[in-house]
Amino acid sequence: MRYRYIAIRLLQTVPVLFGVSVVVFIIIHSAPGDPVVNMLGIEATDENVAQIRQAYGLNDPLYVQYANWLGGILQGDLGQSLTQNRSVTALIASRLPATLFLAVASMLIAVVIAIPAGIISAVRKGSASDYGVTLGALTGISIPNFWLGLILILLFARTYNVFPPGNYVPPSEDPVAAIRHVALPAITVGTAFAALLARQTRSSMLDNLNQEYVKMAKSKGLGSRKIFVRHALKQALLPVITVAGLQFGYLLSATVVVEQVFAWPGMGRLIWSAVQQQDYPTVQGTVLVVATLFVLINVIVDLTYSYLDPRVSAS
Repeated sequence: MRYRYIAIRLLQTVPVLFGVSVVVFIIIHSAPGDPVVNMLGIEATDENVAQIRQAYGLNDPLYVQYANWLGGILQGDLGQSLTQNRSVTALIASRLPATLFLAVASMLIAVVIAIPAGIISAVRKGSASDYGVTLGALTGISIPNFWLGLILILLFARTYNVFPPGNYVPPSEDPVAAIRHVALPAITVGTAFAALLARQTRSSMLDNLNQEYVKMAKSKGLGSRKIFVRHALKQALLPVITVAGLQFGYLLSATVVVEQVFAWPGMGRLIWSAVQQQDYPTVQGTVLVVATLFVLINVIVDLTYSYLDPRVSAS
């Protein structure tokens, strides 16, 4: 039954990704302006524009362009960038590690802060700790990422010089420098994520602490610690895992503004510059890769949930 559930979930990703590719293709080609003119500049002649358009197949009907692009994707080719004279696959390969590193660091910060805070808030409902966590969560959700990033740079990079203001360093080259450089961007991205996760953890814990099986365990004389760890906490973390997985997918696409603020050379900056320059292949390829990662993360979350709770795959 579980293998059947896995196969169904994987097959469901195919129409989703196909729909994403169609929507992205239509939207980017509906934008006003000519990407070839943007690429060549204002001094471009009509002859040069015609040659470039012919070379990149931009004179073909849209359905032909889409079919050619889709055929290239099936062969592992995302096309050639119109502005950087490199393949889109190479551009993504050079930028994706930075975005994944930032997303993972942001998620770790959020999880380390949010889950203990949410548990304490639920266990001590109505106390000063509970109100403090609730207020902190509302504040974290309300603060814009770009504003928080600028404040962190001003305080910890310029005024006190504790952390550098961004700039990606691969962990394989210098792990300590990599952590120091990712600290401020990760805190910026992870703040809203931590706030959302803390609220979800608190809500889930309160719901499970009020369940009948917890009350029955108390009536049997089981210790509070054993009831909390073996019964309430395990069940309460199931929806938290789902939210965390989904939010990790969102982190891959939510770093556009933060990467601009911290000059972080990731996928967000690549998409931003490609949209400004109307680099069709780069926008299409990057968005498709991000969408694919997001869908795969959702599948992994579903499979993890079904493993922790077999009733999911059975239904």
